[in-house]
Amino acid sequence: MRKITQEFLGGPEALRLVSSDAPVPGPTEILVETRAIGVNPADWKTRATGGFLGAPPFTVGWELSGVVAATGLGVTRFAVGDEVLGIPWFPREGAAYAEYVTGPARHFTSKPPTLSFEEAAGLSLAGLTALQALVETAAVLPGHRVLIPAAAGGVGHLAVQLAKLRGAHVIGTASAAKHDLVRSLGADEVLDHHTENYSALKDIDVAIATVAGQIPELAACLRPEGLIVALNLEDLQAVTDVEGVLMMVEPDRAGLDVLSAHALEGELRVLVDRVFPLAEASAAHELGEAGHTTGKLILVP
Repeated sequence: MRKITQEFLGGPEALRLVSSDAPVPGPTEILVETRAIGVNPADWKTRATGGFLGAPPFTVGWELSGVVAATGLGVTRFAVGDEVLGIPWFPREGAAYAEYVTGPARHFTSKPPTLSFEEAAGLSLAGLTALQALVETAAVLPGHRVLIPAAAGGVGHLAVQLAKLRGAHVIGTASAAKHDLVRSLGADEVLDHHTENYSALKDIDVAIATVAGQIPELAACLRPEGLIVALNLEDLQAVTDVEGVLMMVEPDRAGLDVLSAHALEGELRVLVDRVFPLAEASAAHELGEAGHTTGKLILVP
């Protein structure tokens, strides 16, 4: 099979395409022939720093969709030929930038037939991040005022929709050209992050810190019992100084099932900005790190 690997930490040029043997699923694992792979900030941060993987060689990537090619001993949830999406092993090495990937069967769910493989690949890690932040960490309820910076981004555009499904009053930030899109996703208010700041906002119940470095500004908007959920390790120190928590997404079958059901019912859209061949993973990283994407960047083998 083909996969992306790296021998050193650094910029996008560290990524290279190689050939290797396909992995073999162990007990309770499935082998997935990947059809599409989601590109996330965790990927390029790990490429540059090693993250939780340490020193190379390793293969980045955790978010994918595809077809079950084989099942390990004891798997009852899936059969060969099933279409799935998932987030295997995060934050351990998921090695999703590859034509074949193995992972625990319960790190996957069935792909909704209403989604393309490209859309499905962008749902699991980003969607679970939004779901776990809003529902399991912040316990968003109807009427809560929820602030979502970068509301057109990979996590942001899904968080807007999930917060609205919870009955929240959603305030998003985006460039002016994306305001209509963010409103179409369910936002009640949209701020232009180039020309407006958070100073006019008050009584925010929950702020999802999708962008690193904004904790002080977000904290100033909170009501006395409000909560910031930080999603970036760079904010670890800052979030300890305010009413907030740092959250890291976890593989979760039940959460994936919820996301899949919302997508099947047409309640959750996955926006795909650009699709790149697997061999052009470095170009996808360059675009992602520039920080101007709408929705998800996707690789296809």
